[in-house]
Amino acid sequence: MIRSTRAGLQARDLVLRYGDKDVVHGAGLQLEPGRILALVGPNGSGKSTLLRALARLHAVSAGTIAIQPDDGAPTDALMMKRSEFARHVTLLSQSRPVPHGLSVREVVEFGRHPYRGRWRVADPEGPVAVERAMLLTGITDLADRGVHELSGGQLQRVWLASCLAQDASVLLLDEPTNHLDLRYKVEILDLVYDLARVHGVAIGLVLHDLDEAAALADHVVVLSEGSIAAAGPAHEALEAELLSKVYSIPIVTHADPFTGRLRTRAVGRHTDRMHDQHERTIRP
Repeated sequence: MIRSTRAGLQARDLVLRYGDKDVVHGAGLQLEPGRILALVGPNGSGKSTLLRALARLHAVSAGTIAIQPDDGAPTDALMMKRSEFARHVTLLSQSRPVPHGLSVREVVEFGRHPYRGRWRVADPEGPVAVERAMLLTGITDLADRGVHELSGGQLQRVWLASCLAQDASVLLLDEPTNHLDLRYKVEILDLVYDLARVHGVAIGLVLHDLDEAAALADHVVVLSEGSIAAAGPAHEALEAELLSKVYSIPIVTHADPFTGRLRTRAVGRHTDRMHDQHERTIRP
């Protein structure tokens, strides 16, 4: 287990602004233990802003965010001390700096900051949490290497391990597969799946790939111009006519003949020509 207690995160009627402009309008989300929620939508639709608001890194102009334990009453997350909130919710942002002069283990230890306080008080559970986080992310053998020596995929695992060392019950990820090659992308998504299914973590993540969202998420939320255009299981939320309107390009959907999962395809000016060429290539 990542932690002994399980909790989710509930947001209602969120209004988020940049300056005097509303960029998210009345959004509501519920992240549940052991389940994965994916936010999708075109650039500028408010996905990352909404995720940052859930992590209390963007001010909430209206609405509520609450920590919802499995076995108790919800707690107003916006009124919690930041250190207390950080014991429940952690965010892996899109990009983080590469800290020079630090080892992998030292970076993973950053995740224990909510338990150390201003004066770095004793954290007796810290070493075990750090080792467990490195084991889960497969970076134990990199523990003593400098992070500046790592590949992009390895570094992404290190930052994810730092989040896991935080022992939070809610994990937020903003485009966790961005800039990763195929192998590391698959491994990160497998790990996200395991964190939810095996360890009971409530996960919310932003994805650009609609097929990844359909394959991974229990619940998909489609954002358009700051509003929720659709929400539900992938086969309901990722509806072709709606997606075509949201993304301003024709999109068709079909069931994968091998897995039965929903697949999407954006139709460009040369899509049919490229499809025909592919068919000729693989035809015996």
